Amino acid sequence: MIIIVMGVSGSGKTTIGKLLANSLEWEFSDADTFHSPENVEKMRRGIPLSEEDRIPWLQDLQTAIKHWLQENKNVVLACSALKNSYRQFLVVDSDSSANAKGERIKLVYLKGSYELIQMRLKKRSNHYMSDKLLDSQFYTLEEPVDTLSMDVAQPPQIIVQNIRTALEI
Repeated sequence: MIIIVMGVSGSGKTTIGKLLANSLEWEFSDADTFHSPENVEKMRRGIPLSEEDRIPWLQDLQTAIKHWLQENKNVVLACSALKNSYRQFLVVDSDSSANAKGERIKLVYLKGSYELIQMRLKKRSNHYMSDKLLDSQFYTLEEPVDTLSMDVAQPPQIIVQNIRTALEI
C-alpha cells in the first residue's frame, strides 16, 4: 500500500509521514527529494513553481509509485499534491483489476488554517520553503473530496493514530 500524505507546505506532511511510517514499520519517502536543484532554488528564492516546473517532478514521483507497487512495498509518501490533476496523475496502479487501484493507494489530506500554517512556517529553519510561498500554496490548493482529512491542529501522535484507525492499519 502507498499512503500519500498531502497538504500545503507547513501542514506537517513530513512529520506525520515519518511518524506514520515508523509506527507501521514502512518505508518513508519525501516528494521534496524528487525536485530538481533548479526547482529547489526557485522555491528558496520565494518563486512559485510553474506547471512546466512540476511536470518532471510529477513524472519522477509517478515512476517511483509504480515501482513501489510492482515491488509490493508499503510506503508513506509526503507530497503536496495540491491539485486534483496532480493527485490523479499520482494515483496509479500496475494491477489491472478495477478495485485494486483504490485499495493500494490512499490519500490523507492534512488540513489546517492559513494562520496556523503560517505560524509554523515562520518557525521553520533549514528548509527552502518559506512562508513567502504560502499564499501561492493556498491559492493552488484544490481541497480533495472523498479523501481522509485530518485537522493539523491536533498533536502529531493523535493524527497518526486517527489515520491508522480510519484506514484500519
